[in-house]
Amino acid sequence: MSVPTVLEKIVAHKLLEVEERKRLLPQDKLEPMLVGLPPCRGFVTQLKDRASELGAGIIAEVKKASPSKGVIREHFVPKEIARAYEDHGAACLSVLTDIAFFKGSDDYLKQAREEVSLPILRKDFVVDAYQIWESRLLGADCILLIVAILSDEQLAEFHNLATTLGMDVLIEVHDEYELESALRVNPRLVGINNRNLHNFETSLSTTTSLLERIPEDCTVVTESGIHTAEDVALMRANDVSAFLVGEAFMRAENPGHQLAKLFFPAA
Repeated sequence: MSVPTVLEKIVAHKLLEVEERKRLLPQDKLEPMLVGLPPCRGFVTQLKDRASELGAGIIAEVKKASPSKGVIREHFVPKEIARAYEDHGAACLSVLTDIAFFKGSDDYLKQAREEVSLPILRKDFVVDAYQIWESRLLGADCILLIVAILSDEQLAEFHNLATTLGMDVLIEVHDEYELESALRVNPRLVGINNRNLHNFETSLSTTTSLLERIPEDCTVVTESGIHTAEDVALMRANDVSAFLVGEAFMRAENPGHQLAKLFFPAA
């Protein structure tokens, strides 16, 4: 499996970053710090409950920038954004913590967690088990595992470790081959990214074409490319009720209002 160039760059940088983090806080000192932490907020449970209750479970993203679009939101106050999302019906949050490519921060996740009661996904590029321990310490309730950058062995190891530490896992796939790898670990949550990693174009057919391969007991999250009421209607017509949305909200003056307008206009 060939990894697209942008991901190659991100992974190469992330491996160096993790080694530096290990130097600053070695794992044998990090692990004991998890003792006594409060339990994770149930990410999958909340997502499914909201989808059942409201017709859509929204993972609303706190995201300042991306490699392909640059800075998406100039006025960026994580606590303010998190509060707006919770007040307007989000089920969960996704917070970017990658610094080099997405202008994220671990502090953004901490700030969001202090502000709201919603479960939070740490959105980053996990390439080392150390990051999973670190995510639990930061207060993440769920981590992202991207099949495109992991071997089957890493995927299984990281998935098992995260669940052992009490976190949920969103496994992200882009095609049928990656989905096959994801399904080997019997995931509760699979994210189908509609963005082509080679040219960054999005197509919602990526989600619809993979649905029949996914077991009924696995919750499907459609990611990227959700911008209009028609996009939402198409997914709902295909029995997809969990959405991860970032850019469409981040470009709006009030991200929470945009969430409600897109998903709950009659409320």
